[in-house]
Amino acid sequence: MPLWHVYHPPGAYSPVQKKQLADDITEFYARIGLPRFYVMALFHEVEASSFYVGGEPAQNAVRIVIEHIARHATDPAARRRTREALAALVAPHTTERGLYCEFHIDETAQDLWMMDGIAPPPARSEAEQRWARENRPVPY
Repeated sequence: MPLWHVYHPPGAYSPVQKKQLADDITEFYARIGLPRFYVMALFHEVEASSFYVGGEPAQNAVRIVIEHIARHATDPAARRRTREALAALVAPHTTERGLYCEFHIDETAQDLWMMDGIAPPPARSEAEQRWARENRPVPY
């Protein structure tokens, strides 16, 4: 499961802009075969008085915390490609709009994850493909 936390100033994103970013995030992962329902994006508005960068209140900063659970990249080149692809994904929603942006990716152990009380099926398995087709967790 990719879980994205997007911390941003109030008013930085309209509902339409949030939906577009969530769609772009979802499409990124769907292209590599993850079920769409694996992808979650949470938007957190943070007042400048509670958001500091370098000890100064931030009025135009976006901080994104990405948690990868369903897939992990172990090869350094693959990790770099992932980082660069995600930077390109967020740029139209952040830096290209004049917002300072920083993100990082955490990788959580897959065996500590469940959906509706079901442990997700192995990566790229027929069961996972069924989850993707039905867009929901089903016993396997």
